[in-house]
Amino acid sequence: MKRRTAFVCDESYFWHNTGNGALFLPAGGWIETDVHSENPATKRRVKNLLERSGFIRELVSIPPRAATAEEIAAVHDPAYIKRVEALSQTTGDAGELAVVGYGSFEIACLSAGGGLRAVDAVMRGEVDNAYVLHRPPGHHAERDKGMGFCLFNNVAVAARYAQRAYGLKRIAIVDWDVHHGNGTESIFYDDPGVLFVSLHQENNYPPGRGSLSDTGAGAGEGYTINIPLPAGTSDAGYLEAIRTIVAPVIRQFGPELIFVSAGQDASLFDPLGRMMVTAEGFYQMAQEMLALADQCCQGRLVACHEGGYSAAYVPFCTLRVIEALTGIRSVVEDPFAPTFQHLPTQVITHDQRLYLQMAREQHVKRWSVLQT
Repeated sequence: MKRRTAFVCDESYFWHNTGNGALFLPAGGWIETDVHSENPATKRRVKNLLERSGFIRELVSIPPRAATAEEIAAVHDPAYIKRVEALSQTTGDAGELAVVGYGSFEIACLSAGGGLRAVDAVMRGEVDNAYVLHRPPGHHAERDKGMGFCLFNNVAVAARYAQRAYGLKRIAIVDWDVHHGNGTESIFYDDPGVLFVSLHQENNYPPGRGSLSDTGAGAGEGYTINIPLPAGTSDAGYLEAIRTIVAPVIRQFGPELIFVSAGQDASLFDPLGRMMVTAEGFYQMAQEMLALADQCCQGRLVACHEGGYSAAYVPFCTLRVIEALTGIRSVVEDPFAPTFQHLPTQVITHDQRLYLQMAREQHVKRWSVLQT
């Protein structure tokens, strides 16, 4: 079924400057100057592929707006917001691995505002769903500090906005970035109105976050679902996790709106992850999420771009996600597919099955008890 999918993007997103570096570290000492992992090409090439293939004409292009300081302060400390603004006049670090370039404050406000514009478009019925290709990313940003390339928590700002602007009582956030969405978890850890689900590589980043036993606190106990997956988990493992753990819990929760923190760094070519998800795997994951949105909230879904650091492969993974949202397949074939046909991308190993079993017992059974 063809759907109206908004595409929210702005040239300014590609002007956020993370400087020179190697992977996630700045250049200097023994580290020779190279390209920082979170560089404009990782996102710009997504838009380039949409335009080159003509698929962008299937989308409803919507410009973002800048989130106000008050809207950002709904999830971040005002002092931290002012700190990012001050740093962007000179450059500096807003926290661990969170580079603020010259002018990054205005771009980060526009990045957060992209999510707000997408919420408006979906909730007002202008479109059925939306994909926000914004930068800097957001899911690591805590209330009072940036982390892991993230300055303001885009999806958290958007979720809080949806609660306040549209009176939503139940919102689900599914984060499939290969790294744990620690900032989003922290912000909603005691909020029973937001179900936060994170599928991530265990013991990757940040250290010590996203364990199976982290399930929320106070009134939010049970409303955080962490699914740490072993390195090497492929399409089959992610789909099994979504179908047997994520889907049952979301159906019982009954969200009025679903967000996806769409980090395509679980791909088999990503330099900052050790997973084996293919572009087609991301397509199927997005289809599963869209089916849940159809069942629970009239198809209302907003996907916010997070990580993904293989500039060569992220465009194909993200294109497949957007294809799933539209219900239309593009003419673009995955040119890398012949190179990994020999790899076990459709296999769930014994160890992975044990992890999934533990996660099911922890979350699905616990959730059923909570709801009785």
